[in-house]
Formats: sequence, structure tokens, C-alpha cells
Amino acid sequence: MKRHSLAVLLSASVVALSLATNAQAAGDAAAGEGKIAACAACHGSDGIATAPIYPNLAGQHAPYLEGALKAYREGQRGGGMSAIMAPQAAALSDQDIADIAAFYSSLTP
Repeated sequence: MKRHSLAVLLSASVVALSLATNAQAAGDAAAGEGKIAACAACHGSDGIATAPIYPNLAGQHAPYLEGALKAYREGQRGGGMSAIMAPQAAALSDQDIADIAAFYSSLTP
């Protein structure tokens, strides 16, 4: 009987963890489109960079974009563009980041 109880508890834990992960705020591409004014100056409103030194964001995977923006915001990403990106990302909430990532990932490169 103890093995059965442990299996049920383990299964319930896995389901709860899965639901908690899925409950995280998903990005809203439509909302993200309204939040890209600062981004568009370099990365374009269509996700195609305005100059060769900036990366294109159209079609990038949302989790990659979210991770990059959060890393800039938290000061965990360095390099040449961090001086530009860190201040831009500093004011963004997790939801803003998810929305912007959803928008740029929805575009066709």
C-alpha cells in the first residue's frame, strides 16, 4: 500500500509542477507589438535590423529572446552591446519581456 501511495504522490507532484510551469505568463504578441518602440530603433519594427551591427530578431525563438533580455536586465550578459541593451532591458517587467519576445518570434525573417 505504501508503494501505491508514493506513486500517487509522485504523480500528483509531477502534474502540479507541470501546471505551475505552464501557468507562467506566456507572451502576447499583440501586446508586444505595442512595447517595441525602443527596440525598433535598432532591431526594426519588422524584426529586421536597421544596421548590420544589430541582430535581426524576426523569427528568433521566444525563449532565447526572453533569456537574453533577462540576462541583460540582470547584468549577466556582457559584451559590446550590453552597454546599449542593459539600460533598455532594465525597465522591462517579465511580462514585457515575454510579450516582446512573442512579438518578434511571430515575425517571418
